[in-house]
Amino acid sequence: MSFRANLQYLRAQRNLTQERLAMLLGVSRQAISKWESEKAYPEMDKLLMICDLFGCTLDDLVLGDVSRPAASASTAGSSNVDSSAETASPLAASSKTAGIIAPIAELAQDITGYDEHRRRFALLIAGGVAAIVAGVGIGNLFDSSNSILGATPLNDFLTFLCVCVGVIAGLAMLVPGGLSRIDFKRRHPYVEDFYTGEDRSRELRLLVIGIVGGISAILIGIAVTVYADDMLGVSDGWPNAIFLLLCAPSVFGFVYCGMRYSLLNINAYNKAAEDDRKEHAGEQDFYAKLTGAVCGIIMLIATATGLCLLFLNPAALRGDWSAVGSSAADGAMFWLPWPIGGVLCGVAAVAIQLIKDYRERK
Repeated sequence: MSFRANLQYLRAQRNLTQERLAMLLGVSRQAISKWESEKAYPEMDKLLMICDLFGCTLDDLVLGDVSRPAASASTAGSSNVDSSAETASPLAASSKTAGIIAPIAELAQDITGYDEHRRRFALLIAGGVAAIVAGVGIGNLFDSSNSILGATPLNDFLTFLCVCVGVIAGLAMLVPGGLSRIDFKRRHPYVEDFYTGEDRSRELRLLVIGIVGGISAILIGIAVTVYADDMLGVSDGWPNAIFLLLCAPSVFGFVYCGMRYSLLNINAYNKAAEDDRKEHAGEQDFYAKLTGAVCGIIMLIATATGLCLLFLNPAALRGDWSAVGSSAADGAMFWLPWPIGGVLCGVAAVAIQLIKDYRERK
């Protein structure tokens, strides 16, 4: 059998359309059509992906017969097989064939590397956010009114330096994480759901641990700041640093565990990929465009507000960087606009969807 016939046979055994197989392999439907009409030939990495998907060997796929892999594997030595072996061969051949073709009926496998991407993406995004928070926290150790170095002209510089290092470290993880997500979605517009109930239960337990651990760390930080303020009379400097340094792993736990769990929803991933395809093809409906525009405006406003709170607060304007983040008036709540923006985006999306459903029923 030719490669064309083998591919058509394997696709029919799995009940896959050309479009779905194209999504699994990260190519266009036209590419599958060209392969099956022998107008083009897949590259080696795609051939290996096909072998992994259908549980066959590269030799059988390209040169042999995937419907009878045992027969094609023994062609060279068939002249030496005696009659008694031929009598038993049907059972043996059927067993070997079943052993190779059986993976077709097995549970779906992660042939695209989605799980590794999911873990790495969550790690980079969570690490980036935590690095920024930690940088601000370390900067508070050099607060001019209560610096660990005492009264020194270096306090303001060290505070600014720590914040900058934290932001740079955060961006060094956030930017690659975002780019890797874009690249993965471009190469794999469709992913077959391979997660089991046990996988989801395990990730849910991890999410609970992350939430409980994060809340516990934040409460410890609050207790330290309250103790320092009430018992020691210290409201700036190291108490704020301890609080923010405890918030950093808390934020990491919230984001990392939350993203790992949410990214298990492969149906949402495929739907988003399909929406992106429609958007690029100009097929996106009005309400989807409206939702994207409204959410984009909301997050732009949230970002502008957060940056203003961080860099245009009274302490920053008078050049006292060591006091930035020491109180609500001095930018301690600069992060608040982003979660508020996220909530507003969710509300806007739900409202627009309800309006869409209502008008479609009329």
